[in-house]
Amino acid sequence: MQDTSLKSPGALVEAGVAEVGRSTPPSGARRWLARHLPKLVLAPSTFVVLIAVYVFIAWTAWISLSSSKVVPIYDFVGLEQYVRLWATERWHTAVVNLFVFSSLFLIGAVLIGLLLAILLDQRVRAEGALRAIYLYPMALSFIVTGTAWKWILNPGLGIQKVVNDLGWDSFVFNWIVDPHYAIYTVVIAGIWQSSGFAMAVFLAGLRGIDNSIIKAAQIEGASLPQIYWRIIVPMLRPAFLSVVVLLSHIAIKSFDLVLALTNAGPGGSTELPSTFMFAASFRRNQLGVGAASAMMMLMTVAAIIVPYLYSELRGRRDEH
Repeated sequence: MQDTSLKSPGALVEAGVAEVGRSTPPSGARRWLARHLPKLVLAPSTFVVLIAVYVFIAWTAWISLSSSKVVPIYDFVGLEQYVRLWATERWHTAVVNLFVFSSLFLIGAVLIGLLLAILLDQRVRAEGALRAIYLYPMALSFIVTGTAWKWILNPGLGIQKVVNDLGWDSFVFNWIVDPHYAIYTVVIAGIWQSSGFAMAVFLAGLRGIDNSIIKAAQIEGASLPQIYWRIIVPMLRPAFLSVVVLLSHIAIKSFDLVLALTNAGPGGSTELPSTFMFAASFRRNQLGVGAASAMMMLMTVAAIIVPYLYSELRGRRDEH
């Protein structure tokens, strides 16, 4: 063993540095690892997404072009399942209900969310508590929301019974069992749950606006409602776009809310494309028709999401 006791301190330091240099990996390997480590970490989740999402989308598209019924059949019959789908009266009911539900759901959630955001933007007392209360429904699952509103709207348990017990015997609020009004109960439950989310997005947009704009408008003599209607609200266009896109996606794929609240009844009057797809695939043994309805839903979502993503990417490209 070599004796290092007679070496100078400088020689010992140089020997230690040389030893450390021999034990560390080459600089090229370190650079490669630093460059590719994020990709290596994300690779497993990316692989799962590719399999669980895109592969199954492709599989569903193929089943929609086959003659599958009870079990998948990997033949090719063209658009036969789509023809059968659009010839089904229950699918027409589902499409009409989706239009009614989506329209009223979006309008109600956006308006209520905007009003709540403007209210909280006035720096009211207990703002934190109010914000938590408004956001609380969003933390619940649609199954819980549907079950709760099923009890609230039940004529024998909820609002109608309470009002009748108070002495107003002629009061009737039986929408949930009326085929002509049952879809509006789904709208009420959906707005109750999602308006808090819209409020949070709008409030974030309001807090990002410079207060000097409001002060300048007040100096010019504009009232607070005029300031919000003519100046502030038009500046919230990105927030409006985000809320509409996300809530449209929720509306199109609404399934558990309808299942828990009305179970697509009474008499199929609250059928939506999502509940139609489930029933066709797993209850009526029409797997091909169910796959075709799923692809129609996917195309509807894509028609909303793709223009939004294009406008966002184009805006960022223009900024750079």
